[in-house]
Amino acid sequence: MSDLPLRYGINPHQKPATASAIGEWPFEVLNGQPGYINLLDALSSWNLVRELRGALGQPAAASFKHVSPAGAAIGMPIGERLARSYEVERLELSPVASAYVRARGGDLVSAYGDFAAVSDVVDEPLARFLRREVSDGIIAPGYEPAALEILRRKKAGRYLILQGDPDVPPPTAESRDHFGVRLTQPLDDRQIDDAVFDQAVTEAREFSAAARRDLAVATIALRYTQSNSVCVAADGQVIGLGAGQQSRIHCTRLACGKADRWMLQQHERVLALEFESTLKRPDRVAAREQYIAWIELSPPERERLQAQVTNWSGPLSDDERREWIGGFRNVLSHDAFMPFRDNVDRAQASAVRHILQPGGSIADDDTTDACNQYGIAMALTGHRLFRH
Repeated sequence: MSDLPLRYGINPHQKPATASAIGEWPFEVLNGQPGYINLLDALSSWNLVRELRGALGQPAAASFKHVSPAGAAIGMPIGERLARSYEVERLELSPVASAYVRARGGDLVSAYGDFAAVSDVVDEPLARFLRREVSDGIIAPGYEPAALEILRRKKAGRYLILQGDPDVPPPTAESRDHFGVRLTQPLDDRQIDDAVFDQAVTEAREFSAAARRDLAVATIALRYTQSNSVCVAADGQVIGLGAGQQSRIHCTRLACGKADRWMLQQHERVLALEFESTLKRPDRVAAREQYIAWIELSPPERERLQAQVTNWSGPLSDDERREWIGGFRNVLSHDAFMPFRDNVDRAQASAVRHILQPGGSIADDDTTDACNQYGIAMALTGHRLFRH
């Protein structure tokens, strides 16, 4: 394949735009015409799901938006409560479909209009699920014929379908051009393995198999996230990711705020909300999000929400929120050191019980003391994962 013409660059007025392969093309276009951002999301998400698949040995998926994952997950079964939260309780879901449902479900609002990636062949259950969702494209190592036909009809035939080539190895170096200057560096391929859990610095030192799995999901997701970044994970999936902030505490607040919404979306009062019949699924997702964020809504937003909910009985109380969140056990990973204990203070309020971070701050002792105060187990990797 020669140079690949793109629809346009980062913005519609930036055209013509093209993509060129330095060596072998790592993908083939099966349907549609990619844009500049499509390819940035596709290539990052493709590498993320391949790394997740290799690390945990299960089908993996990612939901990408604006060069950072909105979510990432492995293909674990989806329980009844979570299925109701994701509105998939009546769907047939294969392991690869479950992986993508989980990846998308970690942040249903941000995943709207995403770029999907999966580590395994796309089957009919996944294709049927994608057909109903607002999504710009997908990259996968292959497609069942029936699944490919379903996806070719999406978006009036314009849905972008890429087939990644697992046999094309990643380059040993990467570069980017900026204002006439080319920057080159070795590829970040250093692995985070189980040995890091031997580097616990807190009084609590036990990392269960579930905690190690979830920290692997969170930490691998961070490698493909715009920095600064903080990730909260649970049950084999990302449940809150704060990315691209100049302040680390703001990343932590974003990640934990999203994690709180993910947990509260499974609260029985939220699941029991009934909506006027004209509300489509994305509108119901937005309404539940607003219900959970009631205290942040303006008066007009509150009035509109109350008009949409047909069995309105008032918002969740602070006590209801705290009690529900307290029943979860989440993990948190940072892409760089935690400079102050305020990150731990915020994390514990979102049921974080295990933390993984590089360490190296002059405030490491304060952060460790904070973890000891809350009974959190924390280990240091010594490995920063910035991405810009």
